[in-house]
Amino acid sequence: MSPEFLSFESLVPWAVFGMFTALAWLLLEQLAAARPRALERLEQFKRPRAGKGLAETGREKKRDPISVALEKASPTLAKPLQPKSEEELSRLRLRLTNAGFRAPNAPTIFLGLKGLGLICGLILAGGTTLIFGGLTQRNLITAACLAAALFYLPDLVVWWLRRYCQDQIFLGLPDALDLMVVCVEAGLGLDQAMRKVAEEMKRSYPVIAEEFGIANLQLQIGRPRAEVFHELGIRTGVADLRNLTAVLIQADKFGSSIAHALRTQSETMRTRRRQLAEERAAKTAVKLIFPLVLFIFPAIFVVLVGPAAITITRELFPMMGR
Repeated sequence: MSPEFLSFESLVPWAVFGMFTALAWLLLEQLAAARPRALERLEQFKRPRAGKGLAETGREKKRDPISVALEKASPTLAKPLQPKSEEELSRLRLRLTNAGFRAPNAPTIFLGLKGLGLICGLILAGGTTLIFGGLTQRNLITAACLAAALFYLPDLVVWWLRRYCQDQIFLGLPDALDLMVVCVEAGLGLDQAMRKVAEEMKRSYPVIAEEFGIANLQLQIGRPRAEVFHELGIRTGVADLRNLTAVLIQADKFGSSIAHALRTQSETMRTRRRQLAEERAAKTAVKLIFPLVLFIFPAIFVVLVGPAAITITRELFPMMGR
């Protein structure tokens, strides 16, 4: 190694980066520190909880220390990013619910992840630019862009999960309604039909099975059917499912045939899904214009016109010179 590489000025950035890394590691270790297993067992013997089996105990054992540390540090990290009003908090909770995050502390963990991403982006990107590039305007802009990318990464993940869940519900809802029609016409009630759909569609459409299972559980604990159906439509954020819940509420209120309402709604959804597929197929010709013009047409032009251009160049230019 050269003496310049081992100079004091070149080692300062590495020392600063190592100090921040060590402090972050110690902080995570302190937050993730758990009590000895013996004390936990003594507390279990002193305060046994009813209904707690071996499966739940195994789940508590398997909790990741990083998850525990993040759960404990989330309120502190999310405090500067907390919504200013209840309306903003409700919109955030609804967005997370549509993506499948229904825990009561989901908004706090989400905002904590955003704060952690911003801090890690500033530390990592800032330390990297300080070590390798120095304090220049271009490096500072790059570090700010990387920190912003990590800050908005949880929003991107939630948007993708929300889109995925809504697409799964939209594609699988006609099949679920057909199965519900068969169950209702076979003599089962609406609650039993929803339970059957939740059991049979776990592998093909797990999102619909989970939503119907939650609705069925709410019905079993005694909540009003209209309230459960209304919450099902809002929780998923799918317009077709909201229409379905409205139809079921009206059918239950006026005593009309639920099987006929389900069959009509299923046919409507299948027609809409077919129309959407036809619309996307019609858009394909327009979307193919750009790759054809940019990539395929130049190659065809070279193959067709290239030999003629070479012949003209060889024959015409000497004649023009004479």
